[in-house]
Amino acid sequence: MKKTLLFSILFFGLAMATNAQARYAIIDTRYILNKIPEYREADKKLALIGEQWQKEIDDKQASIDKMYKNYEAEQFMLTDELKKKREDELFVREKEIRELQKRRFGYEGDLFKERQKMVKPIQDKVFNAVQKIAIAKAYDFVLDKSEGITIIFADPKLDKSEEVLKELGIKN
Repeated sequence: MKKTLLFSILFFGLAMATNAQARYAIIDTRYILNKIPEYREADKKLALIGEQWQKEIDDKQASIDKMYKNYEAEQFMLTDELKKKREDELFVREKEIRELQKRRFGYEGDLFKERQKMVKPIQDKVFNAVQKIAIAKAYDFVLDKSEGITIIFADPKLDKSEEVLKELGIKN
């Protein structure tokens, strides 16, 4: 028991000592990307594409809704065979819309592919600039405060976003 406690204290102390020597910086990729004109342009284009595809889906859904209302109004006058035929047609059209939605907006869908094509090269430029600065200044870690990492407080002098913009040739 004493050995385990001693080992734990020693390990914790060593981890703290190692951590104290680590050099790190913080960046805000959302801030950086929003300062890059190519990114803003690509983001606008993607929004327009998304709106067009959503309108296409909405129009098809409105058509199906109309077909369904017509079916509900007429179903009492239809034979069982015609009812089945209309229900099958509605089912097939609903399935087509779900597939279209998945193809356009789903994981690795058309919008994802367009985003990769338009935004990924810009993100790669930012990553390369961050990497260049990190190597030049000997940072052990570079944290991004805009995505996923919760930073309660960060000294503003640690924020190297402006250096990344400078490396990319972007002026404020």
